[in-house]
Amino acid sequence: MEAIVAVFSDWGIGSEGTQQVVLKADRAHFRELTAGAAVIVGRRTLADFPGGRPLKGRSNIVVTRQDITIEGAEVAHSTDEALALAAKYPRTLVIGGASVYRQFLPYLDLVHVTQIDLAPKSDSYFENLDDSPDFRVRETGDWQEENGVSYRFVTYERI
Repeated sequence: MEAIVAVFSDWGIGSEGTQQVVLKADRAHFRELTAGAAVIVGRRTLADFPGGRPLKGRSNIVVTRQDITIEGAEVAHSTDEALALAAKYPRTLVIGGASVYRQFLPYLDLVHVTQIDLAPKSDSYFENLDDSPDFRVRETGDWQEENGVSYRFVTYERI
């Protein structure tokens, strides 16, 4: 299983349920890596998507404790239930938010990280994979710039 996440230099990922800085290149990278795959997303993160709707061109698995139905998505009420749903897909990526990343971190083999060279005030964080004994850098892209913001794509793999 994989994850994809954009992190700031302090491994912050958002504040008040949304990303503080959005890069077109990161969004394009996200679309490219998740196209045709299954994605696991939390209900609150789903609400931050355009229209609060599941992502098109992907099989959406929404993790929530609520007893709800979401058109265009499968609903899972636990990590085990989400893993069982994901097992039927050839490729699944965890796409957030913070609590969902924490739940699924033990099951991840690859993590696609967009490192953004800023540190706005965040209230949600991803585990610092540079300090993790369980992961190592597999591939590091060159630093690039968009609207004065430096970023790069880094792929981590479980050791």
